[in-house]
Amino acid sequence: MTGRRYEAGEPDRSESFGEMLLGRLLDHAHVLPPDRVGRVLADVVARIGGREAQILLQDYGQQRLVPLAGEGLEGGDPLPIDGSEAGRCFLTARPVEVALAEGVRIHVPLLDGGDQAGVLAVTLDAVDDDTRRILRRLAALAADTMQTKNGYTDLYFRTRRDEPMSVAAEIQWSLLPPLAMTMPRVAVAGVLEPAYDVAGDSFDYALNEDVFHLAMIDAMGHGLDAATMATVAIGAYRHARRTGVELSEIYLFMDRAVAEQFAPDHFVTAQMLRLDTGTGRLQWVNAGHPSPILIRKHRVIRRLDSPTTLPVGFGGDQPQVSEVTLAPGDRILCFTDGLIEEHETGQEEFGEDQLIDWVHRLDQADRTVRAVARDLSHTLRRARGETTTDDASLVLVEWRGRG
Repeated sequence: MTGRRYEAGEPDRSESFGEMLLGRLLDHAHVLPPDRVGRVLADVVARIGGREAQILLQDYGQQRLVPLAGEGLEGGDPLPIDGSEAGRCFLTARPVEVALAEGVRIHVPLLDGGDQAGVLAVTLDAVDDDTRRILRRLAALAADTMQTKNGYTDLYFRTRRDEPMSVAAEIQWSLLPPLAMTMPRVAVAGVLEPAYDVAGDSFDYALNEDVFHLAMIDAMGHGLDAATMATVAIGAYRHARRTGVELSEIYLFMDRAVAEQFAPDHFVTAQMLRLDTGTGRLQWVNAGHPSPILIRKHRVIRRLDSPTTLPVGFGGDQPQVSEVTLAPGDRILCFTDGLIEEHETGQEEFGEDQLIDWVHRLDQADRTVRAVARDLSHTLRRARGETTTDDASLVLVEWRGRG
């Protein structure tokens, strides 16, 4: 506090200790080089008695939390998301504290716009509510700063990539919005497999006031051809969506864009959804994609079948828009055919029945869509014997009600 005394009713604009701490990062964030974020963060943590600061980022395969290298930051080996305290913090998006002989190790989620980039881990002699509050706010500011810097650095990308990645996969990851978003009325989470070699699968979403938009696509083929088609399809989807046209017109725009750029036998299967987050009214168009499934109270209650139009690029007629009204808590699972058509040599396809069975096992009360989507994708991959000859991706959406 400054030494100045204030008259009654005069606002107090003096700098508190907490504001000073956050200001050390906030005041210089706009000119802070990406590799210096960790140094400044560690300095701020030290002001509250913290040490051994780590920034742990989720790898692209959503299997491990990888320490970000940098001056002032603690290094170490990647930690498994499943079975570690840092992983528990990441999956629940809640702080996790671990008692140590020399103090307390506290893990705080790095949240940005409802998504979670990773975990901030710090060791202190002791933790009280004031320290928890400061660390929570500091982690939020650090996450926002890193997200801003991510647009013009490879540092965070290189940290998250712990396997070689194909050029097609690089293209696909550059197209994607954040893998997860959690807002008061809607939550979404997606997984692309194989993470380091995905080619034709992609998705995109946007929340525009009360309307949530989602598209999921699967471009034919593999490698760069598929990635190029996916790029055109997603670009056309975004362009049409941003002009405010209806779902049926979005399909027609995507169809023309793909048909004009590729040979007549090239196509993209697609699914476009529009959710009114105020009422739960869900509309969708299916262009050759597997039907989504509706999950209510953690059980699959129906497939969202609809008149199927031709895949994007084949010149289909204006499609019919289907509609259903959701109940609060309902979840919609969208997926590409690679998720259910995979099979070992000479064996039957994995199939939709097995998919539904695993949904019933994994979609449980109090589990976030991000945790369910991740576990479902990884469990299905293990159930297929780790075999992935085609892209196998999924997106899970939850309407949380009007609150």
